[in-house]
Amino acid sequence: MKNITRRLSYLVMLFALSGGLANAQGVKAGDIVITQAWSRATPAGAKVAGGYLTIENKGTAPDRLISGSGDIAGKLEIHEMAMNNGVMTMRALDKGLSIEPGKTVKLAPGGNHLMLMDLKQPFKEGDKVPVTLQFEKAGKVTLSLDVQSVGAKGPAGADKK
Repeated sequence: MKNITRRLSYLVMLFALSGGLANAQGVKAGDIVITQAWSRATPAGAKVAGGYLTIENKGTAPDRLISGSGDIAGKLEIHEMAMNNGVMTMRALDKGLSIEPGKTVKLAPGGNHLMLMDLKQPFKEGDKVPVTLQFEKAGKVTLSLDVQSVGAKGPAGADKK
């Protein structure tokens, strides 16, 4: 009986560890790995939300994030924020976002991000918002944005560092 209990304990521990690793590795498509996909909760009546994530190109050729979609929004665009003459500007990246080989691109508040527009309902903390991203080479990638609090500065656990 003691031996069976020990084996079950090992299996439970192995299961927990493997789940954590799968989570840490994120979503993979071709040479592209996407991790830390998140958004913020939105107030009632809000029509826009930002989406944030980390994209790593593990290949030897560049790829490009060219578009996206999601049932919860009428439109999803890839946006850039930049300072121009002391003024913060935001614009859609009509040609997408290049992810160079061996590089990591972080979509984060105040920088490049996904812009979800014409929201069909508010994002609530704890929700998982499914979106599909289209890459030039890696193709379509479906993932979920983990909705954090309204004032979150990063994905779950990032505020604790």
